[in-house]
Amino acid sequence: MKIVFITQSGKVFATLNDSKISRDFYSLLPLKIELKDYAGAEKYAKLARPLDIRDEPSTDGKKSDISYFAPWGNFVIYYKNQPFYEGIIRLGRFDGDFNAVINSKNVEIKVVK
Repeated sequence: MKIVFITQSGKVFATLNDSKISRDFYSLLPLKIELKDYAGAEKYAKLARPLDIRDEPSTDGKKSDISYFAPWGNFVIYYKNQPFYEGIIRLGRFDGDFNAVINSKNVEIKVVK
């Protein structure tokens, strides 16, 4: 599942995993979100509703991962590596350089057709 992040600086492409939670996130698109920084390592935004996390494994947060942080219901983009934490669920990854997203506050996420 290909998606695109549209920023003031341009477009950034990503690929979502073929998982139940990623399909749930994909069903929310298109989205306009406001990204906030957390701990100098990640950008996050609150989603309109929680994603279905049943049977989804927790993981670490690798640089360029697109994830969901279940305890807070946040969409997360990691720009620095994070250790394993219960409730981090990987949705996908950026296909290349994603600095335009990290350096943006307002982002639109759409399905690539």
